[in-house]
Amino acid sequence: MSELTERELAVLALESRTWRTTGAKERAVREELDLSATRYYQILNRLLDRQEALAQAPVLVNRLRRVRETKRAER
Repeated sequence: MSELTERELAVLALESRTWRTTGAKERAVREELDLSATRYYQILNRLLDRQEALAQAPVLVNRLRRVRETKRAER
């Protein structure tokens, strides 16, 4: 198993935060991680499939996996 990079850890940390206003998360992605929203979600989706991410943040990763599966089933 490979370790998560600093950027991947930062993505998990940012995703675990609560957002009070519309657009605050996207603004934080740009300002704190210097990523576009599209790139951020690509990285996040890849992380959801990695055991290292599950070990790092099991509650977050399992919740996001459930959300992803629900959205896929709705399509």
